[in-house]
Amino acid sequence: MQGQLYLCATPIGNLEDITFRVIRILKEVDLIAAEDTRHSIKLLNYYGIETPMTSYHEFNKVDKARYLVERMREGIQVALITDAGTPGISDPGEELVRQCYEAGIEVTSLPGPSACITALTLSGLATRRFAFEAFLPSDKKEKKRILEELKTETRTILIYEAPHHLVRTLEELFEELGDRKLTLCRELTKKFETTWQTTLSKALVYFKKEEPRGEYVLVIEGKSYDKLEEEAQQDWMKMEIETHMAYYEEQGMERKEAMKKVAKDRGISKREVYQALLDNQS
Repeated sequence: MQGQLYLCATPIGNLEDITFRVIRILKEVDLIAAEDTRHSIKLLNYYGIETPMTSYHEFNKVDKARYLVERMREGIQVALITDAGTPGISDPGEELVRQCYEAGIEVTSLPGPSACITALTLSGLATRRFAFEAFLPSDKKEKKRILEELKTETRTILIYEAPHHLVRTLEELFEELGDRKLTLCRELTKKFETTWQTTLSKALVYFKKEEPRGEYVLVIEGKSYDKLEEEAQQDWMKMEIETHMAYYEEQGMERKEAMKKVAKDRGISKREVYQALLDNQS
């Protein structure tokens, strides 16, 4: 009989933030794959878990996933844990899950802590729709592309950041997104947890004077639909109205329908479009 993979969420700071089910599974499985065995041994010792561990991390994820899949094919039950939170969220767990599905190995996820969800619920910003970006890429071109996409993102945005990169990230976000509401969550669930509702500009001023400490989750307000519409109208208004009309007429649109589209694009009435066209002819 084949083994199974259990994705076990572990605490993001406070060791008490773990489910009874996760503790039971970690005790029952044959092997625990851990992102950093030196870090995870503290959790296992705290709960008296003696299951053997093996390392599974970013730099061995492909080959080690193959090894673990083979072991599960032989009937070994494996639990996957990350340094903090839910495996597969901004960590190498996704590779092991992918290989398990390809090999026909059953996978189940045991829900629990996640820094992004914890920060979102604490933020005081909109929670119904959100975009999780984890850590922004180190590659400049890739980062630029993502920041460009985030300019028009209407959902609440979540980004992870380390203290030594925080100021640079705030600078880049402010430059690309403009000033936005920001909730800055630090050291979540730990002794010195702090949550600060501010803006990108104010946070940038503060951290240029005060050295950032601890791990951060940035929860950033998405752009409103009204703001997007306003910006689109401003772009159309830069265009001559005859050119705007021609844009639609060249697509085969009737003049009356083109006037309706132009009026909508510019946030004005059809009468104003008609009058502007008359004025330009005189």
